[in-house]
Amino acid sequence: MFDVGFWEFALIGIITLIIVGPERMPSIARTAGKYVGKAKRFIAKIQDDVSDEIDIDQFKKQMNDMDKESNIVEIFDETKDALNDIKHNTDQKK
Repeated sequence: MFDVGFWEFALIGIITLIIVGPERMPSIARTAGKYVGKAKRFIAKIQDDVSDEIDIDQFKKQMNDMDKESNIVEIFDETKDALNDIKHNTDQKK
C-alpha cells in the first residue's frame, strides 16, 4: 500500500525529534505504535471477515452444484408427492 523504507522513517523521526524535542519523543512513539497496532489488527480482522465470506460463498456454490448433481430437490418433491397421495388415500378410506 505505502512504499516507505528505512530512510523515509529516519527522516520522519529526525523531523519529529526536532519539532517535539527529546522529552516527548518516547511518549509520541509509544502512542504512534499503539495506533499502528490497532490499525494492523483492524485490517487483519477485515481480511479474515472477507476470507470467511468468500469461503462461505464457495461452500454454498459447491452445495448447489452437489444438489444439482444428486437431484436431491427432485427426490424431496417425489417424496412429498408420495406422502400427499398416501394422505389422500387414507382420507378417502375414512
